Amino acid sequence: MLIPFESPLTEAVLLRRYKRFLADVRLPCGEELTVHCPNTGSMKNCGGPGSRVWVRLVSAAGRKLPGTWELVETAPGELACIHSARANRVIASGLEAGLITPLTGFAARRAEVCLRSGGSRFDFLLSDPVDCAVEVKSVTLALDAGEGAFPDAVSLRGQKHLLELTDLAEAGQRACLLFCVMHGGIDRVRPADEIDPLYAALLRKAYRAGVQVLAWSVIPSPEGLLIGGELPVLL
Repeated sequence: MLIPFESPLTEAVLLRRYKRFLADVRLPCGEELTVHCPNTGSMKNCGGPGSRVWVRLVSAAGRKLPGTWELVETAPGELACIHSARANRVIASGLEAGLITPLTGFAARRAEVCLRSGGSRFDFLLSDPVDCAVEVKSVTLALDAGEGAFPDAVSLRGQKHLLELTDLAEAGQRACLLFCVMHGGIDRVRPADEIDPLYAALLRKAYRAGVQVLAWSVIPSPEGLLIGGELPVLL
């Protein structure tokens, strides 16, 4: 199932990323633009200056920047989608179509649900016949020989999600952490012990407590994001 982009993408060359949310790119015509970088992480191994990138140019009243950075080529023929918010949209489409097979059989789905006062919002709550809290994490950090890792920077928010998922599982409720792997060169996923050892320890604790840990492949292309299949998670 291909999830197309809202409008065609334009190939460009990355000049630099800075202030987290800004990137300078050069179009084939030679024009240089500053576009939005929709990723809060370190984007480790996701291309440096000179990388081929694809941006979605938008002309809209009130918009501060003329476009959004969507894809980067990290190695010949390997593309990654760095627009992290797209992970939730793609997974929502996959759930609706029944493509995320371990999470089928639910009659209802809500997004951005807080299950307790002062707690985190989970990306999805699947319900009927039972409730299942689902937290989605976008994976773009590719290491050697097809191995992917999460997170690409210390993630306090991710640690909190794992603690709350563990609490749910220990209380007898179904809970799931779903890695959305938006990188064509990744064929398996593991926790990034070398970047955030506490997150890695909490992930393994969550798994032992009964949290379902899944990884799903999403293959990026300039035409859109193709929902693939399940990938192994190495814990």
